[in-house]
Amino acid sequence: MAGMGSYLKKHTEALVKEVGIEPACEVTGKSKATLGRYYSDNPEHADRFMPIDAVALLEEAAGYPHVTVALAELRGVALNFEDRRANSERSGNVNSDVIALSQRFALLMAEYQQSIEDGQISVNEAKRLLKETTLLQQVLVDMKLNLEDESG
Repeated sequence: MAGMGSYLKKHTEALVKEVGIEPACEVTGKSKATLGRYYSDNPEHADRFMPIDAVALLEEAAGYPHVTVALAELRGVALNFEDRRANSERSGNVNSDVIALSQRFALLMAEYQQSIEDGQISVNEAKRLLKETTLLQQVLVDMKLNLEDESG
């Protein structure tokens, strides 16, 4: 449990920090001290974990379901988090796929540029890059399917 607990606490911390400590307090109705205990690695807080309703509220406020993904990973389950942020409805043709591909690649490069500004890629930055890479992959899959449809 020690390794699993530490893993969950790290993801709980990432979730709270993504939302922001003050907004997280407002969303969950918990104090800063209480939220801090949920991800503290101090031995006296080793058995304290965030209640699932608080996790659900924070993940709704966050851009990424940190704790849900961590729980899935601990069970060997891969989740597909889809947040394409498309500028317009997809028309389902190769031309629109090329445009979407260009836009998604630009977002990936912008995320990469921001991540390497300090010379290091943090865990949260790596997660955001992974998310953008997955979204780019989804565009490529859509493009492949559309090409297969057009080729008969």
